[in-house]
Amino acid sequence: MKKYLVTGCAGFIGSTLTDKLLSEGASVVGIDIFRDYYDVRIKRRNIAPALENSSFTLIEKDLSTDLDSLSSFTDPSDELIIYHLAAQAGVRKSWGTDFRIYTRDNIDATQNLLEWAHSRGRVKNFVYASSSSIYGIPSDLPMTEDRTVPIPHSPYGVTKLAAENLVKLYTANMELPSVSLRFFTVYGPRQRPDMAFNRFIRAASDKKPIGVFGNGEQTRDFTYIDDIVRGLRLAENSTKGLVMNLGGGNRVTLLHAIETLAEVMGRKIEIKFSESKLGDVPDTWASAELAFSEMGWKPSVSLEKGLSQEVTWLLS
Repeated sequence: MKKYLVTGCAGFIGSTLTDKLLSEGASVVGIDIFRDYYDVRIKRRNIAPALENSSFTLIEKDLSTDLDSLSSFTDPSDELIIYHLAAQAGVRKSWGTDFRIYTRDNIDATQNLLEWAHSRGRVKNFVYASSSSIYGIPSDLPMTEDRTVPIPHSPYGVTKLAAENLVKLYTANMELPSVSLRFFTVYGPRQRPDMAFNRFIRAASDKKPIGVFGNGEQTRDFTYIDDIVRGLRLAENSTKGLVMNLGGGNRVTLLHAIETLAEVMGRKIEIKFSESKLGDVPDTWASAELAFSEMGWKPSVSLEKGLSQEVTWLLS
């Protein structure tokens, strides 16, 4: 029997993927430790629909500690697909003493899960959620997997790249099937409250100015959540250790994105500018050619449509 293991199952992307898998009739074991990086009640709401499905099992466990008990939630004969989305997020909080949280949840947890997966066996694929933050500030754009040298510009990016390399090592040395997907600025319903569009929508709804770090001319390759989840599902069958970008199609300046949001919400949005933060990069731009050639994936949701969906969700 095929079974799915989704780490970070109560988060923004993890809960959306979990709901998608369950809608397809899959059997899913979800793992989440419910860290308080943001209000855990939001995560509890995210996972509430899955908890009503008899095909879903929730395990509240810290991936950086012993994982032997995980085996009791899957039959040894089960063919397992692991979606590893659990991580400590956020570029700006990864400096200083908080870095040890990032090494624990992004590096230690990944290595521990890889060891468990290798020891267990019968893993059809280990799908790792990486980040565009591994690229840093490249001299040439767009960012391509084979030509852009990863030089992270934040401690967060360092930990994501380290975990990505660990996945590669277990594939090269232990023949663990894997694929790593580099996400580019994901947005949409259930987006974390610290992320830009969530903050912008709430501020604009309250008729307050929105805070922008820098001058707003920085560009981002915004990727809608449904496109990301579709990429995750397609990646199930990519097992040779490839690293692929999942992004593209909506690269605009932050100011343009705010203008689009104002049109969607039908109101003028006031902006309050402040200095850029440590670790912020001027541009992200994904080449998605590899994901298209390997999986047939390309983004399909426009920024206007995606923002409309997030506004409807957040204001409801």
